[in-house]
Amino acid sequence: MIPTAETMCEKILERDVSLGEALYAAEQYLRGHEVADAAVDAWLLLSHVTGISRARFLAERGQRLADEDQERYEELLGLRARHIPLQHLTGEQEFMGFPFAVNEHVLVPRQDTETLVEEALSRLRPGMRVLDLCTGSGCIAVSLQKLCPGTWMDASDISPEALAVARQNGERLGAQVRWVQSDLFEGLGDAAVYDMIVSNPPYIRTAVIEELSEEVRLHEPHLALDGREDGLHFYRRIIRNAAGYLRPGGWLLLEIGYDQAAEVTALLRESGYEEIAVTKDLAGLDRVVSGRIGSQKERNSELL
Repeated sequence: MIPTAETMCEKILERDVSLGEALYAAEQYLRGHEVADAAVDAWLLLSHVTGISRARFLAERGQRLADEDQERYEELLGLRARHIPLQHLTGEQEFMGFPFAVNEHVLVPRQDTETLVEEALSRLRPGMRVLDLCTGSGCIAVSLQKLCPGTWMDASDISPEALAVARQNGERLGAQVRWVQSDLFEGLGDAAVYDMIVSNPPYIRTAVIEELSEEVRLHEPHLALDGREDGLHFYRRIIRNAAGYLRPGGWLLLEIGYDQAAEVTALLRESGYEEIAVTKDLAGLDRVVSGRIGSQKERNSELL
């Protein structure tokens, strides 16, 4: 939970500082606490607190920072110095051009995942039925439904707290999504059938989680990170069962870790998928594996 204004906070800024002085001091403070992108975070928190735009800041940087804004700014800077994610402090993260509410119950949407959405959009047509597994904040499902109007979208997650955030995002952005609390496919019913299934499942190896940054390791849900011993647990489950929920010729698209393409590709091939492809993200890293179920595939509804 983000503390209220009543929470005691460290005095980081001098009194009667200008906006420009406050921003400079905040950046130095965050750098001193080894916060990555200290300059960006200092600005985003100042903009969040004051509502000021970059253009207005440049024109009015000599203006005094109001006392109530200074108190809140110092409070948020103190929390960021403790490596609480910036998005948990602002309560929002942009994804595919849309503002998504986030909190400690969901992974913060990342730009890498936009590669998955873009690959799905290249195959989507209005009227298709799509399932988003492990939906988290709902950023994938909502973005697809908004960017391809007429798509019939279902989204599932095992966490009721995550689904509450996803539902909030769907309502806020006017997306038509059916939200289902489910351990992967289990709550969907045997009659559910889709033209496409997409997922960004947990894929971090359990032993690696302790090596992640404090922001991720201490403040993002392990349930959404932990891919078990080899990181492939959920890929195996999804790939083995997805054929039972895909129409003949339907697509399965999976976000992967940068070093998992060969293993996930092999799992798809072993399960009879065709047209298997690996797509790289903007950093040039393997990010999405896609495959198409054969037109003569047999429906298999066995659940793990």
